[in-house]
Amino acid sequence: MFDTGLTAFMLLATSLVMLMTPGLAFFYGGLACKKNILNVMIQSFVSMGWTSVLWFAFGYSLCFSGGEGQIIGNLDKAFYHGVSPDTLFSPDKRFPEIVFIAYQMMFAIITPALITGAFANRITFKAFFIFLTFWQILVYYPFAHMIWGNGLLAKWGVLDFAGGIVVHATAGFAALASVIFVGERRVKHERPNNLPLVAIGTALLWFGWYGFNAGSELQVNSVTALSFVNTDLSASVAAITWLAIEWFIEPKRPTFVGLLTGSVAGLATITPAAGYVTYPMAFLIGILGAIVCYWAVKLKNRMGWDDALDVWGVHGIGGVAGTILLGVFATKAVNPSGADGLLFGGTSFFFKEFLAVTVTSVYAYLFTYLMLMLINKITRVKVTAEEEEQGLDFVYHGEIARDLE
Repeated sequence: MFDTGLTAFMLLATSLVMLMTPGLAFFYGGLACKKNILNVMIQSFVSMGWTSVLWFAFGYSLCFSGGEGQIIGNLDKAFYHGVSPDTLFSPDKRFPEIVFIAYQMMFAIITPALITGAFANRITFKAFFIFLTFWQILVYYPFAHMIWGNGLLAKWGVLDFAGGIVVHATAGFAALASVIFVGERRVKHERPNNLPLVAIGTALLWFGWYGFNAGSELQVNSVTALSFVNTDLSASVAAITWLAIEWFIEPKRPTFVGLLTGSVAGLATITPAAGYVTYPMAFLIGILGAIVCYWAVKLKNRMGWDDALDVWGVHGIGGVAGTILLGVFATKAVNPSGADGLLFGGTSFFFKEFLAVTVTSVYAYLFTYLMLMLINKITRVKVTAEEEEQGLDFVYHGEIARDLE
């Protein structure tokens, strides 16, 4: 029999994570060039639609059916075969499996959508659609299975509470590969076109992240509450840390964009560790996450990598840093099903986390670059100078977000 309270909680968590993708669209749309607002936003919404189709057809099955200790699952649950509305997720987590399917689908939706901020203004819509399809199949699905589907890395003892490796490291380093492949924008803008829209997007992301992290416990217990509070602590202190860095170092003015970016950095960094660390460690992770991500954004600028919306610097480096810090600060004192990190004598666990996130990042980078090369042989990936000058909203969609006069 269903646990109605747990079922209701998981439905709520699923809804919160779903809200993050429109939030991401608003966040990116507000930061983008005003001639490319809709083109950036539609990519997130297309992911909502097309990823749901792929998930139904075979995505869920490849991630969460069979393949114990392996790289990928099987097709036994393709088209949700054998999953009825009455099927329990597990004997001890008594909510419908279909709710788990929907919950995990929201993660699959937002992960490739994160990448789109990196190549804003520069990629053709046809190439994006092909990229969206094959990147999920060959990058997201294997790592989701290996860590969350009882696959190879899970058997090895790697932990990732809500997506530092599976979501942020994969997307962040895929974003970097995309930036290197497509090169710089020919037409750059210096300021967000709509800062209030960025703020709305950040608010929706922050709000949805409670479902992203707390829901990943898949139960309602003390760890659920711990991960909820840790999420807020890390985001809050990271926002203030980023603000302080700008205020006292550069540009010596506290900016709203800096505050908002810092909060997202804190959210990304706490994600892998939310249910495995104490409150003080979550607070420290937020501070360190803001510092490391701020440094990464500055490094990106010095290197001339045109990551338009700082996907690598915030999500990629945030995910990597959070995973490594998980290896340092994790403790079974707050979550017996977790592990003890380096600070508590877990040297082997630390090295497993470090190696797993490193291998994941390298794979995501190399595979993404190779895939873009292959897609470019089928259809042009980078927009022309004329298309970029006209704006992709009009060229590809025949629409404009607002009057440009």
